[in-house]
Amino acid sequence: MAADPRHRPLFITHEIYRHSQLGPRHPLSIPRVSVLTDLCDALGWLAPDTVVEAPTASPEELWRFHHPAYIAALQRAEATGTVSREERERFRLGVDGNPLFAEIFRRPATSAGGVMAAARLLARGGIVHCPPGGTHHGRPARASGFCYVNDCVLGILTWRELGLSRIVYLDIDAHHGDGVQDAFAGDPAVLIISVHEAKRWPFSGAASDDAGGNACNLPVPAGFNDSEMRFLLHEVILPRIAAFRPEAIMLQCGADGLAEDPQAKLLLSNNAHREVVESVIGLAPRLLVLGGGGYHPYAVARCWALVWATLNGFRVPEPLPEAAQAVLRGLSYRGLNGRKPPEHWLTRLADAPREGPVRPEIRALAEYVLEERPV
Repeated sequence: MAADPRHRPLFITHEIYRHSQLGPRHPLSIPRVSVLTDLCDALGWLAPDTVVEAPTASPEELWRFHHPAYIAALQRAEATGTVSREERERFRLGVDGNPLFAEIFRRPATSAGGVMAAARLLARGGIVHCPPGGTHHGRPARASGFCYVNDCVLGILTWRELGLSRIVYLDIDAHHGDGVQDAFAGDPAVLIISVHEAKRWPFSGAASDDAGGNACNLPVPAGFNDSEMRFLLHEVILPRIAAFRPEAIMLQCGADGLAEDPQAKLLLSNNAHREVVESVIGLAPRLLVLGGGGYHPYAVARCWALVWATLNGFRVPEPLPEAAQAVLRGLSYRGLNGRKPPEHWLTRLADAPREGPVRPEIRALAEYVLEERPV
Protein backbone atom coordinates (compact mmCIF):
# COMPACT_ATOMS: atom_id res chain seq x y z
CA MET A 1 0.00 0.00 0.00
CA ALA A 2 1.29 3.46 -0.90
CA ALA A 3 2.24 5.93 1.79
CA ASP A 4 0.10 8.99 2.47
CA PRO A 5 1.32 11.79 0.16
CA ARG A 6 0.83 14.22 3.04
CA HIS A 7 3.68 12.50 4.87
CA ARG A 8 6.07 11.78 1.99
CA PRO A 9 5.86 12.38 -1.77
CA LEU A 10 4.64 9.58 -4.00
CA PHE A 11 6.14 8.58 -7.36
CA ILE A 12 3.87 7.27 -10.13
CA THR A 13 5.31 5.18 -12.94
CA HIS A 14 4.57 2.14 -15.12
CA GLU A 15 6.58 -0.48 -16.99
CA ILE A 16 4.78 0.29 -20.26
CA TYR A 17 7.24 3.14 -20.80
CA ARG A 18 10.17 0.74 -20.76
CA HIS A 19 9.24 -0.96 -24.03
CA SER A 20 6.81 1.41 -25.74
CA GLN A 21 7.98 4.05 -28.20
CA LEU A 22 6.37 6.13 -30.90
CA GLY A 23 8.78 4.90 -33.57
CA PRO A 24 12.53 4.48 -34.03
CA ARG A 25 13.02 7.95 -35.54
CA HIS A 26 10.43 9.83 -33.51
CA PRO A 27 11.69 12.47 -31.02
CA LEU A 28 9.96 10.48 -28.26
CA SER A 29 11.78 7.28 -29.16
CA ILE A 30 14.27 8.00 -26.38
CA PRO A 31 13.87 6.27 -22.99
CA ARG A 32 12.64 8.72 -20.35
CA VAL A 33 10.42 7.45 -17.55
CA SER A 34 12.14 4.05 -17.37
CA VAL A 35 15.59 5.65 -17.09
CA LEU A 36 14.35 8.12 -14.49
CA THR A 37 12.84 5.29 -12.45
CA ASP A 38 16.02 3.21 -12.66
CA LEU A 39 18.17 6.22 -11.76
CA CYS A 40 16.10 7.10 -8.69
CA ASP A 41 16.04 3.44 -7.66
CA ALA A 42 19.82 3.21 -7.99
CA LEU A 43 20.11 6.25 -5.73
CA GLY A 44 17.93 4.59 -3.08
CA TRP A 45 15.20 7.19 -3.52
CA LEU A 46 12.25 4.90 -4.24
CA ALA A 47 11.01 3.19 -1.10
CA PRO A 48 8.43 0.51 -1.99
CA ASP A 49 5.59 2.36 -0.29
CA THR A 50 6.27 5.54 -2.26
CA VAL A 51 5.94 3.97 -5.73
CA VAL A 52 2.49 3.74 -7.29
CA GLU A 53 1.79 1.91 -10.54
CA ALA A 54 -0.25 4.09 -12.86
CA PRO A 55 -3.63 2.52 -13.69
CA THR A 56 -4.83 2.49 -17.28
CA ALA A 57 -7.77 4.85 -17.64
CA SER A 58 -10.95 3.34 -19.02
CA PRO A 59 -12.62 4.80 -22.11
CA GLU A 60 -15.37 6.13 -19.85
CA GLU A 61 -12.82 8.03 -17.75
CA LEU A 62 -11.27 9.52 -20.88
CA TRP A 63 -14.72 10.64 -22.06
CA ARG A 64 -14.62 13.28 -19.32
CA PHE A 65 -12.68 15.35 -21.82
CA HIS A 66 -12.30 13.36 -25.04
CA HIS A 67 -15.00 12.49 -27.54
CA PRO A 68 -16.08 8.82 -27.44
CA ALA A 69 -15.59 8.45 -31.21
CA TYR A 70 -11.98 9.60 -30.90
CA ILE A 71 -11.23 7.21 -28.02
CA ALA A 72 -12.84 4.39 -30.00
CA ALA A 73 -10.57 5.24 -32.95
CA LEU A 74 -7.50 4.97 -30.70
CA GLN A 75 -8.67 1.57 -29.50
CA ARG A 76 -9.27 0.35 -33.07
CA ALA A 77 -5.88 1.66 -34.17
CA GLU A 78 -4.19 -0.32 -31.40
CA ALA A 79 -6.15 -3.47 -32.22
CA THR A 80 -5.59 -3.36 -35.97
CA GLY A 81 -2.45 -1.27 -36.43
CA THR A 82 -4.22 0.86 -39.01
CA VAL A 83 -6.60 3.78 -39.33
CA SER A 84 -8.99 4.63 -42.09
CA ARG A 85 -8.43 7.66 -44.29
CA GLU A 86 -11.40 9.31 -42.57
CA GLU A 87 -9.98 8.66 -39.11
CA ARG A 88 -6.56 9.91 -40.16
CA GLU A 89 -8.00 13.19 -41.39
CA ARG A 90 -10.54 13.64 -38.61
CA PHE A 91 -8.44 12.59 -35.62
CA ARG A 92 -4.91 13.34 -36.98
CA LEU A 93 -3.70 9.82 -36.28
CA GLY A 94 -0.68 8.71 -38.27
CA VAL A 95 0.11 12.28 -39.37
CA ASP A 96 1.53 15.52 -37.94
CA GLY A 97 4.09 13.71 -35.77
CA ASN A 98 1.39 11.55 -34.15
CA PRO A 99 2.37 8.12 -35.48
CA LEU A 100 0.59 4.82 -35.22
CA PHE A 101 2.38 2.59 -32.71
CA ALA A 102 1.63 -0.61 -30.83
CA GLU A 103 0.33 0.97 -27.61
CA ILE A 104 -1.44 3.95 -29.18
CA PHE A 105 -4.36 3.59 -26.76
CA ARG A 106 -2.80 1.95 -23.70
CA ARG A 107 0.20 4.25 -23.35
CA PRO A 108 -1.73 7.56 -23.31
CA ALA A 109 -4.51 5.94 -21.28
CA THR A 110 -1.90 4.92 -18.71
CA SER A 111 -0.49 8.45 -18.58
CA ALA A 112 -4.02 9.76 -18.03
CA GLY A 113 -4.79 7.09 -15.48
CA GLY A 114 -1.64 7.99 -13.56
CA VAL A 115 -2.46 11.70 -13.44
CA MET A 116 -6.07 11.11 -12.43
CA ALA A 117 -4.92 8.65 -9.75
CA ALA A 118 -2.46 11.29 -8.52
CA ALA A 119 -5.22 13.87 -8.28
CA ARG A 120 -7.32 11.48 -6.22
CA LEU A 121 -4.39 10.55 -3.98
CA LEU A 122 -4.01 14.26 -3.28
CA ALA A 123 -7.62 14.67 -2.20
CA ARG A 124 -6.53 15.40 1.39
CA GLY A 125 -3.23 17.05 0.47
CA GLY A 126 0.41 16.24 -0.14
CA ILE A 127 2.86 15.89 -3.02
CA VAL A 128 2.87 13.49 -5.96
CA HIS A 129 5.35 13.26 -8.86
CA CYS A 130 3.90 11.68 -12.00
CA PRO A 131 6.61 11.98 -14.68
CA PRO A 132 4.63 10.09 -17.38
CA GLY A 133 2.07 12.92 -17.33
CA GLY A 134 2.23 16.31 -18.98
CA THR A 135 0.69 15.68 -22.42
CA HIS A 136 -0.61 19.23 -22.64
CA HIS A 137 -1.38 19.48 -26.37
CA GLY A 138 -4.07 16.79 -26.59
CA ARG A 139 -7.42 17.94 -27.98
CA PRO A 140 -10.91 16.56 -27.29
CA ALA A 141 -11.16 14.87 -30.67
CA ARG A 142 -7.67 14.77 -32.16
CA ALA A 143 -4.05 14.05 -31.42
CA SER A 144 -1.70 17.02 -31.38
CA GLY A 145 1.99 17.55 -30.72
CA PHE A 146 2.79 13.90 -29.85
CA CYS A 147 -0.12 13.99 -27.35
CA TYR A 148 -3.00 11.59 -27.88
CA VAL A 149 -4.92 12.43 -24.70
CA ASN A 150 -4.61 15.42 -22.40
CA ASP A 151 -3.78 14.00 -18.99
CA CYS A 152 -3.30 17.51 -17.55
CA VAL A 153 -6.90 18.44 -18.34
CA LEU A 154 -8.17 15.13 -16.99
CA GLY A 155 -6.25 15.63 -13.74
CA ILE A 156 -7.65 19.13 -13.28
CA LEU A 157 -11.17 17.84 -14.01
CA THR A 158 -10.63 15.18 -11.35
CA TRP A 159 -9.78 17.89 -8.83
CA ARG A 160 -12.86 19.85 -9.87
CA GLU A 161 -14.99 16.75 -9.31
CA LEU A 162 -13.48 16.49 -5.83
CA GLY A 163 -14.75 20.00 -5.11
CA LEU A 164 -11.61 22.10 -5.59
CA SER A 165 -12.33 25.55 -6.94
CA ARG A 166 -8.90 27.29 -7.00
CA ILE A 167 -6.39 25.37 -9.09
CA VAL A 168 -3.11 26.69 -10.54
CA TYR A 169 -1.75 25.10 -13.69
CA LEU A 170 1.90 26.16 -14.10
CA ASP A 171 3.64 25.05 -17.30
CA ILE A 172 7.39 25.51 -17.89
CA ASP A 173 7.64 23.33 -20.99
CA ALA A 174 9.34 24.99 -23.97
CA HIS A 175 6.07 24.62 -25.90
CA HIS A 176 2.86 26.43 -24.96
CA GLY A 177 0.25 24.19 -23.34
CA ASP A 178 -2.45 25.12 -25.80
CA GLY A 179 -4.69 22.14 -25.07
CA VAL A 180 -4.94 22.98 -21.37
CA GLN A 181 -5.47 26.68 -21.96
CA ASP A 182 -8.26 26.10 -24.45
CA ALA A 183 -9.94 23.55 -22.17
CA PHE A 184 -10.21 26.01 -19.28
CA ALA A 185 -10.32 29.37 -21.06
CA GLY A 186 -12.44 31.81 -19.08
CA ASP A 187 -12.80 29.43 -16.11
CA PRO A 188 -12.12 31.47 -12.94
CA ALA A 189 -11.45 28.28 -10.96
CA VAL A 190 -8.24 27.58 -12.92
CA LEU A 191 -5.31 30.01 -13.12
CA ILE A 192 -3.08 29.10 -16.07
CA ILE A 193 0.53 30.33 -16.12
CA SER A 194 2.83 29.32 -18.95
CA VAL A 195 6.50 30.06 -19.63
CA HIS A 196 7.37 28.93 -23.17
CA GLU A 197 9.57 29.80 -26.12
CA ALA A 198 8.11 32.51 -28.34
CA LYS A 199 7.64 31.79 -32.06
CA ARG A 200 7.74 28.04 -31.52
CA TRP A 201 5.07 25.47 -32.31
CA PRO A 202 2.11 25.55 -31.57
CA PHE A 203 2.60 29.32 -32.09
CA SER A 204 0.06 30.23 -29.40
CA GLY A 205 0.35 31.76 -25.94
CA ALA A 206 1.12 35.36 -26.81
CA ALA A 207 1.57 37.73 -23.87
CA SER A 208 -1.62 39.50 -24.97
CA ASP A 209 -3.60 36.23 -24.78
CA ASP A 210 -5.26 35.94 -21.38
CA ALA A 211 -7.72 33.20 -22.50
CA GLY A 212 -10.73 35.12 -21.28
CA GLY A 213 -9.12 36.42 -18.12
CA ASN A 214 -7.56 33.40 -16.39
CA ALA A 215 -4.27 32.90 -18.24
CA CYS A 216 -0.86 34.53 -17.85
CA ASN A 217 1.34 33.76 -20.84
CA LEU A 218 5.06 34.44 -20.73
CA PRO A 219 6.57 33.79 -24.18
CA VAL A 220 10.34 34.12 -23.86
CA PRO A 221 13.01 34.56 -26.55
CA ALA A 222 15.61 32.04 -27.59
CA GLY A 223 18.57 31.94 -25.23
CA PHE A 224 16.38 32.22 -22.10
CA ASN A 225 18.71 31.60 -19.15
CA ASP A 226 18.54 30.70 -15.45
CA SER A 227 18.70 34.33 -14.31
CA GLU A 228 15.77 35.23 -16.54
CA MET A 229 13.67 32.31 -15.28
CA ARG A 230 14.41 33.42 -11.71
CA PHE A 231 13.39 36.99 -12.58
CA LEU A 232 10.02 35.92 -14.02
CA LEU A 233 9.51 33.47 -11.17
CA HIS A 234 9.83 36.13 -8.47
CA GLU A 235 8.42 39.13 -10.35
CA VAL A 236 5.39 37.50 -11.97
CA ILE A 237 4.75 33.84 -11.26
CA LEU A 238 4.98 33.54 -7.48
CA PRO A 239 3.04 36.75 -6.75
CA ARG A 240 0.22 35.57 -9.03
CA ILE A 241 0.08 32.17 -7.39
CA ALA A 242 0.09 33.68 -3.90
CA ALA A 243 -2.69 36.14 -4.80
CA PHE A 244 -4.84 33.31 -6.18
CA ARG A 245 -4.55 31.32 -2.91
CA PRO A 246 -4.72 27.94 -4.65
CA GLU A 247 -6.04 24.75 -3.18
CA ALA A 248 -3.88 22.77 -5.60
CA ILE A 249 -0.99 23.34 -8.00
CA MET A 250 -0.25 21.24 -11.07
CA LEU A 251 3.27 21.87 -12.38
CA GLN A 252 3.99 20.66 -15.91
CA CYS A 253 7.77 20.32 -15.68
CA GLY A 254 8.77 19.72 -19.29
CA ALA A 255 12.54 19.42 -19.73
CA ASP A 256 12.76 20.66 -23.32
CA GLY A 257 13.79 24.13 -22.19
CA LEU A 258 17.19 22.75 -21.17
CA ALA A 259 20.13 23.88 -23.28
CA GLU A 260 20.87 20.35 -24.51
CA ASP A 261 17.39 19.76 -25.90
CA PRO A 262 17.19 19.47 -29.70
CA GLN A 263 13.57 20.64 -29.98
CA ALA A 264 13.95 24.18 -28.57
CA LYS A 265 16.43 27.04 -28.34
CA LEU A 266 16.27 27.90 -24.65
CA LEU A 267 19.41 27.75 -22.50
CA LEU A 268 18.21 26.70 -19.07
CA SER A 269 20.12 24.42 -16.73
CA ASN A 270 18.20 21.93 -14.63
CA ASN A 271 18.85 24.21 -11.65
CA ALA A 272 16.05 26.40 -13.03
CA HIS A 273 13.59 23.50 -12.80
CA ARG A 274 14.79 22.74 -9.28
CA GLU A 275 14.28 26.37 -8.27
CA VAL A 276 10.75 26.48 -9.67
CA VAL A 277 9.87 23.27 -7.81
CA GLU A 278 11.39 24.54 -4.56
CA SER A 279 9.45 27.78 -4.88
CA VAL A 280 6.00 26.23 -5.28
CA ILE A 281 6.30 23.68 -2.48
CA GLY A 282 4.07 24.89 0.32
CA LEU A 283 2.11 27.41 -1.78
CA ALA A 284 -0.86 25.03 -1.85
CA PRO A 285 -1.88 22.00 0.23
CA ARG A 286 -1.70 19.85 -2.92
CA LEU A 287 1.17 19.71 -5.43
CA LEU A 288 1.20 17.47 -8.49
CA VAL A 289 4.39 17.59 -10.58
CA LEU A 290 4.18 16.14 -14.08
CA GLY A 291 6.74 15.49 -16.78
CA GLY A 292 6.14 16.84 -20.28
CA GLY A 293 8.50 17.54 -23.16
CA GLY A 294 12.13 16.54 -23.18
CA TYR A 295 13.95 14.89 -26.07
CA HIS A 296 17.48 14.36 -24.77
CA PRO A 297 17.68 11.24 -22.57
CA TYR A 298 20.58 12.32 -20.36
CA ALA A 299 19.09 15.76 -19.77
CA VAL A 300 15.56 14.50 -19.06
CA ALA A 301 16.57 11.76 -16.65
CA ARG A 302 18.95 13.98 -14.68
CA CYS A 303 16.46 16.88 -14.56
CA TRP A 304 13.50 14.85 -13.36
CA ALA A 305 15.65 12.94 -10.86
CA LEU A 306 16.70 16.32 -9.48
CA VAL A 307 13.01 17.29 -9.29
CA TRP A 308 12.25 14.14 -7.29
CA ALA A 309 15.18 14.87 -4.96
CA THR A 310 13.89 18.42 -4.46
CA LEU A 311 10.37 17.27 -3.64
CA ASN A 312 11.79 14.96 -0.97
CA GLY A 313 14.64 17.11 0.33
CA PHE A 314 17.14 14.40 -0.58
CA ARG A 315 20.84 15.21 -0.59
CA VAL A 316 22.22 14.66 -4.08
CA PRO A 317 25.56 12.78 -3.90
CA GLU A 318 28.37 14.09 -6.05
CA PRO A 319 29.79 12.24 -7.78
CA LEU A 320 26.90 9.86 -8.23
CA PRO A 321 27.38 6.35 -6.87
CA GLU A 322 28.47 3.69 -9.34
CA ALA A 323 25.00 2.13 -9.60
CA ALA A 324 23.49 5.46 -10.67
CA GLN A 325 26.34 6.15 -13.06
CA ALA A 326 25.78 2.73 -14.61
CA VAL A 327 22.19 3.68 -15.47
CA LEU A 328 23.40 6.79 -17.31
CA ARG A 329 26.36 5.02 -18.93
CA GLY A 330 23.92 2.43 -20.27
CA LEU A 331 22.11 5.01 -22.40
CA SER A 332 22.62 5.40 -26.10
CA TYR A 333 21.56 8.50 -28.00
CA ARG A 334 21.89 8.95 -31.72
CA GLY A 335 21.92 12.74 -31.23
CA LEU A 336 25.53 12.42 -30.09
CA ASN A 337 26.52 11.28 -33.59
CA GLY A 338 29.05 8.82 -32.25
CA ARG A 339 30.63 11.22 -29.73
CA LYS A 340 31.08 10.24 -26.10
CA PRO A 341 28.77 12.02 -23.64
CA PRO A 342 30.48 14.61 -21.42
CA GLU A 343 31.55 13.10 -18.12
CA HIS A 344 29.32 15.36 -16.04
CA TRP A 345 26.23 13.85 -17.71
CA LEU A 346 27.29 10.54 -16.19
CA THR A 347 28.57 11.59 -12.77
CA ARG A 348 26.32 14.46 -11.63
CA LEU A 349 22.64 15.33 -11.62
CA ALA A 350 22.85 19.12 -11.35
CA ASP A 351 24.13 21.08 -14.32
CA ALA A 352 26.53 23.98 -13.98
CA PRO A 353 24.32 27.09 -13.57
CA ARG A 354 23.56 28.94 -16.79
CA GLU A 355 23.22 32.47 -15.51
CA GLY A 356 23.29 35.56 -17.68
CA PRO A 357 21.87 39.04 -18.07
CA VAL A 358 18.15 39.61 -17.69
CA ARG A 359 17.63 41.03 -21.15
CA PRO A 360 15.44 44.08 -21.83
CA GLU A 361 12.82 41.97 -23.62
CA ILE A 362 12.35 39.84 -20.49
CA ARG A 363 11.90 42.92 -18.32
CA ALA A 364 9.50 44.38 -20.89
CA LEU A 365 7.51 41.12 -20.91
CA ALA A 366 7.11 41.19 -17.13
CA GLU A 367 6.18 44.87 -17.18
CA TYR A 368 3.59 44.31 -19.91
CA VAL A 369 1.94 41.39 -18.12
CA LEU A 370 1.86 43.20 -14.78
CA GLU A 371 0.39 46.35 -16.36
CA GLU A 372 -2.22 44.55 -18.39
CA ARG A 373 -3.24 42.13 -15.66
CA PRO A 374 -2.06 43.42 -12.28
CA VAL A 375 -2.02 41.00 -9.36
